[in-house]
Amino acid sequence: MPKTIAFHLQKGGVGKTTISGTLACQSALDGFRTLAIDCDPQGNLSSWFLKNTPEYELADVLQGRCFSKDAIVAIPDVENLFILPTFGIGGTLKNYSETKLAEEPFIIQDLVKELSEDFDRVILDLSPGLGRLERSALIASDEIITPMTPEVFSLDGLEIFIDELQRLKKNMRSQVKHTRIIINSYDERIRQHRDIYSAAEASGRFHVYRIPVDPLFRKAQEASKAPQLYKVRGRGLKAATVEAIQQLDRDIWM
Repeated sequence: MPKTIAFHLQKGGVGKTTISGTLACQSALDGFRTLAIDCDPQGNLSSWFLKNTPEYELADVLQGRCFSKDAIVAIPDVENLFILPTFGIGGTLKNYSETKLAEEPFIIQDLVKELSEDFDRVILDLSPGLGRLERSALIASDEIITPMTPEVFSLDGLEIFIDELQRLKKNMRSQVKHTRIIINSYDERIRQHRDIYSAAEASGRFHVYRIPVDPLFRKAQEASKAPQLYKVRGRGLKAATVEAIQQLDRDIWM
C-alpha cells in the first residue's frame, strides 16, 4: 500500500492546497510516482496544475461513472506526478458528499487501496470543513498533517480539530496518525509568529515545521507550475523555503 497523507484543518486560508501541491511536486521530483487527489469541491489544486477541464473528475469515479484510470491526469512538466481532479462541475462532488456518501463512508479508503499498485505515494487535499467527505478522506489516510498560519485563531482551530479527530478515530476505529503541524507563511522577524511557533512547540504533542512566507508560491500557482521549477527573473523559491520543503518531505515519507 502507498503511504497516504491528508492535509487538514477546519479553517480556510492556511495554505492546505499550497502545501499539499508543493509536497506532491517534491515527491515526484524525487522520483516517486505520486498521486494527488483533489477532495475539495472548490477544486483549487486541480485549477493550479491543469489549464483545461478534464473529461472526468473524482466525483465520477466515486459514483461509478468511470474507472479511476480514466480520470487520473498526468501533470505536464513534472514527471511522476498525477492528479485525480475536481473541477466543481455543477457542484458534483459537493452534491455527492451530501447525498450518497453517507451510504459509502469508506469509499475513498477503497479507492486508495485500488490505486496501491500504481502509485508509491498519495496526497489528499481537503476543504476546511469536517463533513462526510472530509471524514471519509481522513480515515483513508495513514497520517494527517495540519497546516496553520501564525495567528491565535489557528491555534484555536487546531484544538477544535484535535477534539473532532479523536471522536472520528473512535467512531470509525481509525488509527490515523496526527503528530505534525506546519506553520505556513512564517516570518522570523514578526514577534507574533515566533510566539505562535513557541506555543505550538510547547504543547509537546507535535513536531512543528515552518515554511517561510514566499511570494513565489502564488506566482507559480498563477502560472500552473510546480514552485520548485518556476522562476521569476531568474529567481526561484527562497533557499530557506526549499530547505523547509525538502526537510518536511524527507520526514513524512520515511
